[in-house]
Amino acid sequence: MGRFAFFLFAVLIAASNGSSFAAEPTVELLWPNGAPDAKGTADADKPTLTLLPAPADKASGAAVVICPGGGYGGVMMSYEGVDVGRWLNTLGVSAVVLNYRHAGRGYHHPAPLEDAQRAIRAVRARASEWKLDPKKIGVLGFSAGGHLASTAGTHFDSGKADAADPIDRVSCRPDFMVLIYAVISLKPPATHSGSLHNLLGDNPDAKLVESLSNETQVTAQTPPTFLVASTADTVVPAENSVRFYLALRQAKVPAELHVYEKGNHGFGMGKGDPVLSTWTDLCGAWLRLHGLVK
Repeated sequence: MGRFAFFLFAVLIAASNGSSFAAEPTVELLWPNGAPDAKGTADADKPTLTLLPAPADKASGAAVVICPGGGYGGVMMSYEGVDVGRWLNTLGVSAVVLNYRHAGRGYHHPAPLEDAQRAIRAVRARASEWKLDPKKIGVLGFSAGGHLASTAGTHFDSGKADAADPIDRVSCRPDFMVLIYAVISLKPPATHSGSLHNLLGDNPDAKLVESLSNETQVTAQTPPTFLVASTADTVVPAENSVRFYLALRQAKVPAELHVYEKGNHGFGMGKGDPVLSTWTDLCGAWLRLHGLVK
């Protein structure tokens, strides 16, 4: 029995005894046999998944892969990762926090996307083991992690049926997306120049910039999306979220957008702010609307 399954089993036993608690998070290697194009064997070359199963008495069967921000030069694992997973657990949603490769570890595109796609596949492939619904696997991202999440939601495939690895046989398309003050476009003036540089390096190819400007990649197959931004954000302008919302609307994809007047970039879940903190309630309501929360 895997570590995640063990803790889920413990939660089930506790629920049967009339108690409810959140299991302690466990960490697994995303690529147990080594990540593609790994530069070495150090911890920096080994992306991980931090697993936070929902309490069994609340679990809806939905799960979210969380992509924390960090400008593609780091990963804010606690503030925009594990803390967010704990909130999702209160809704009955299991969370998987992705510690992906980035420029701070010497990696550029496509390594972060490979990690995000692998994480979605891994959760879906193990849905039966983890008591999840394989049709309720979403992705959530903040800032540059929002760009990664939106890239996963616009650049996906259905898997390879003949792959030796069973994880590679399933789809990496997320069933829904939650994008918080996300970098969406890599084209000026909307983009965050630091994320662009960290992801694509100096003098990036124009066609790649266009392809990874995800507002240009929306189709009718793009998953339903919940977006949050702030007018006061001078780091990642709200135009990123607005443009993505309009593209979703044009493609007739269900979408909800909230743009707050105030709020500096990086407000996370808005704890301590009576206005910004409302986005988590709004998101919870949206998840209920889509049958993802009991």
